[in-house]
Amino acid sequence: MRIASRVATSSAALVITLIGVTGCSGGTDQKADTKPTESAVSGPDFSTESVAPETAEPALKMGQTGTYVVGTTSMEITPKGVKYVTPSDVGTETPPRGQYAVLTLTVKNVGSMSGPFKSWHSLKWFDATTAMQDVSTAIGTPGLDVDTTYAPGQSVTGDIVLDVVRRGGSVGYYEDGVDIPAFSINLPK
Repeated sequence: MRIASRVATSSAALVITLIGVTGCSGGTDQKADTKPTESAVSGPDFSTESVAPETAEPALKMGQTGTYVVGTTSMEITPKGVKYVTPSDVGTETPPRGQYAVLTLTVKNVGSMSGPFKSWHSLKWFDATTAMQDVSTAIGTPGLDVDTTYAPGQSVTGDIVLDVVRRGGSVGYYEDGVDIPAFSINLPK
């Protein structure tokens, strides 16, 4: 009986100690910096230059080059232009949910290891009033395919057909399992 009483008393003391330690450590660490940043209060300003959600990196404009890391290598992306088109322009009878856009990109591996570029379900459109939307289509275009694996130094310029909500906005590139875009591109109206 004495052993059972001692075990119960020790277990209760351990539980109280753990609750106290857990409560102290959780509250102290979270309050280290409680002042919100200006961007957290006001949010991103999409009216002048779009910014990808959850990142301070400005979106690329047509002709600008940006670099991002994929796996163990670095890739360069340069949006060359966008053309808003009709279904017949891209050889389909399927009406878009919004507006078809042909985005011309140059993708280049500037790292020392091979790396992929995959647009299928990785490109998401957003603007100041509309949440992110997947803009992938299965529509191909004549010419080179940018969706491939690039050895160091290799590059391709090609087109991707997107189904964007409307003209303008931005397109972010989201790698598998990552919630923050590797890069984003402003689309002209």
